[in-house]
Amino acid sequence: MPTRRSLLATPLALPALRTRPACAQPGWEPSRPITMLVGFAPGGGTDIIARLLAPALQAALGQGIAVENRPGASGTIAALAGSRAAPDGHVVYMSTVSASAVVPPQMTPPPFDIHRDQAAIGLAATVPLVAVVPTTSPARDLGGLIARARENPGGLNYSSSGVATQQHLAAELLSMAAGIRMTHVPFRGTGQAVNEILAGRIDLAIDTFPTYLPHIRAERVRALATTMPERIDWLPDLPTVAESGFPGFDANVWYMLMGPAGLPAPVRMRWNAALNTALADPVLRPRIRDAGFIPGGGSSEDAAALLARDAERYGTLIRQAGIRIE
Repeated sequence: MPTRRSLLATPLALPALRTRPACAQPGWEPSRPITMLVGFAPGGGTDIIARLLAPALQAALGQGIAVENRPGASGTIAALAGSRAAPDGHVVYMSTVSASAVVPPQMTPPPFDIHRDQAAIGLAATVPLVAVVPTTSPARDLGGLIARARENPGGLNYSSSGVATQQHLAAELLSMAAGIRMTHVPFRGTGQAVNEILAGRIDLAIDTFPTYLPHIRAERVRALATTMPERIDWLPDLPTVAESGFPGFDANVWYMLMGPAGLPAPVRMRWNAALNTALADPVLRPRIRDAGFIPGGGSSEDAAALLARDAERYGTLIRQAGIRIE
């Protein structure tokens, strides 16, 4: 079994995929409007990247795309619906590492097989996580927050968009590393969690950076640290968790465009080509970065390999932390 040190030193997601536009085989074009499912409420990172990409994907595919939010069960409600859709390219879903790689295998019974029942189309984006507290919090830095948690075991709470989501696992990883205990408060989506921390009813959120970037800029929350090994360009003065006393700490989140199993190769390749075209757009790409995302790209095979790696990595963390999904 991996040690705590090995878990901290092993990246929880690997964003460095090469951008290599795929060459679509002729013979498939969408014949009617498309539905893109999102497994979280509006306002979270999954919803943001889906809505940023939808217009460019519409232009590339020549059909309208309706983004449909189906929140719940840590994103697996939408993932399950997407995996059961007809494999004709007209229903896709914007998924996350939690909804497509981590949560389903931990459920009893699993709602779907993460390798057999879904098809990776391409990596849409990667984001760091950021630890934030209400502006009323006495914690001025991550060390101050951890000191409070040590003084009052279980007394501080932290939010997530569901059990075993990236937010939950990052907070558990920090708790294990710091030797503290906090109370987990899961919500049906990040939007609800944001409202609670803005109101001062949640002590800590370790959440996707794009979700909190507008609130950090407007000084509605206080940022304590980011979770990737290096400081991020958007907030170069903000330290990392690793710098704050936890060398090797590394956590980030990926968003992946997925389809149902059995998606024919020409359909998957056409979608992958459209995604890479959208991500390379000289107008859209800076907007994606300005929103706090690292643009993705690459082949469907790259995406499938990333999904498999993180399913194994996060599964190890869940077993070590004793997280249970009812």
